[in-house]
Amino acid sequence: MAVVLIGAAVLAATHFSSARPEAVRAPDRVTEAAAVRAGGTGAPSARIPGPTPGPDTGPRTGTESEPRGQIVVDVSGKVRRPGIQHLPSGSRVADALRAAGGVRAGADLTSLNRARVLTDGEQVAVDVPGALPPAVGTGTGGSVAGPAGPATTVSLGTATVEQLETLPGVGPVLAQHIVDYRTEHGGYRSVDELREVNGIGDRRFADLRPLVRP
Repeated sequence: MAVVLIGAAVLAATHFSSARPEAVRAPDRVTEAAAVRAGGTGAPSARIPGPTPGPDTGPRTGTESEPRGQIVVDVSGKVRRPGIQHLPSGSRVADALRAAGGVRAGADLTSLNRARVLTDGEQVAVDVPGALPPAVGTGTGGSVAGPAGPATTVSLGTATVEQLETLPGVGPVLAQHIVDYRTEHGGYRSVDELREVNGIGDRRFADLRPLVRP
């Protein structure tokens, strides 16, 4: 009987001890990065794709224009370094004068259009007596600084004998007659007064009329 009672007590104690709740440690949290390093098989978290780089279509800040062309002009007359000058396309008469070292003292530039755009192969003659003006509208030829230059007319009221000699058909004698008439009559009030100068007939007057002004 005593052995039976002891065995029953042991069974009862074992039953009650197995029925008691036991504290269980919570499992460690495994992050996505740790799972990747450990080669885990867990489902990866969703990732938001970034923008895909495309071709650069924005404005470029660098200068990529092709180099400008060049023109060649001949600068002669009263400049410090006369001769052939190589200039960028679109250069003007003033640029040619600077490339030639500038004009010399005493050069007459009052009637020179220094803002005119140059063309390839032309000549810029600075204050050269007797230089012929280019054909009108060609854009090439001589460009004479002074009253006898292209796109300008000779002033009958201020021109010297040398400047008048640059006109077609006007020699030293006729040029002096033009100056003498100006002195005697106090200048020219109109171009038509050239008809009254000794040595100028109708044909010569017709040639000179578009080239002079009072």
